[in-house]
Amino acid sequence: SWLYDLDQNSYEQVIAALELLIDRGPQLGRPLVDTVKASRHKNMKELRQGSRGRSELRILFAFDLERNAVLLVAEDKSRSWKKWYEVNIPV
Repeated sequence: SWLYDLDQNSYEQVIAALELLIDRGPQLGRPLVDTVKASRHKNMKELRQGSRGRSELRILFAFDLERNAVLLVAEDKSRSWKKWYEVNIPV
């Protein structure tokens, strides 16, 4: 899985961000969570955990009816900033 392929620092940042998302749910906002404006689905969000070095890890997610975060896609977008959204948000 992509998570286990991360370097230790990135792994810890992703886990910390996911734990906050689990704990706070829809209450978690900027700068860690932002709405994805390129999507036609109003509820699509982006988890933007910090990064050190060259990676810019992003996790796209949405909340289900019970307010649980459903992770949709996760990847390093550092090499293709704008194209990353075009590829990963086709809807």
